[in-house]
Amino acid sequence: MEMTDGAGVLTQKNDYSVWAIPPEDVRERLKKLMGALRSEFGGPEIFQPHITVVGAMSLTEQEALEKFRSACEGLKPYQAKADSVVAGAFPSQCLYLLFQSTPEVMDASAHCCRQFGYKRSNQYMPHLSLLYGTLTKEEKKKAQEKAYLLDESINGMNFQVSRLALWITDREDKGNLETWKLIAEGSLSPN
Repeated sequence: MEMTDGAGVLTQKNDYSVWAIPPEDVRERLKKLMGALRSEFGGPEIFQPHITVVGAMSLTEQEALEKFRSACEGLKPYQAKADSVVAGAFPSQCLYLLFQSTPEVMDASAHCCRQFGYKRSNQYMPHLSLLYGTLTKEEKKKAQEKAYLLDESINGMNFQVSRLALWITDREDKGNLETWKLIAEGSLSPN
């Protein structure tokens, strides 16, 4: 639904999410793993490997961009350390790589949530989805085993997050995620 304010500015609201983006070499490694899992177990393609920092919230594009810029400006690069491959309960968390809830990781998410005025309904669980879909318990166990077979050191993955991305992530799109769209990327500043 498109609306304009008194000055004719578009005020359409969308669901926006903030993602931490791994460095290029890690992204390529993860894409390879995700592609192999998807070819065996199905599910939509996940656009790019990411750790959700702030979940979907309804904003206008201008609001989202302003909040995203201030979130990036006030945040230093931080380390993300993987813990284990986990089978989850939701299609968007069918199989994911769980990251350690270090103070750095938790503070980064809390900082971004403050900038967006986002209130979490549960504790932040830093994770990177490897496979979207609805699998049986047995299929999830097979997918989990396959992940370790394809990349045996996956749970030792460790990298620096120095980029965030702002995406439209329509919560109503339960299918192939065609409505999801990259809006902006930002670098975190070391100072």
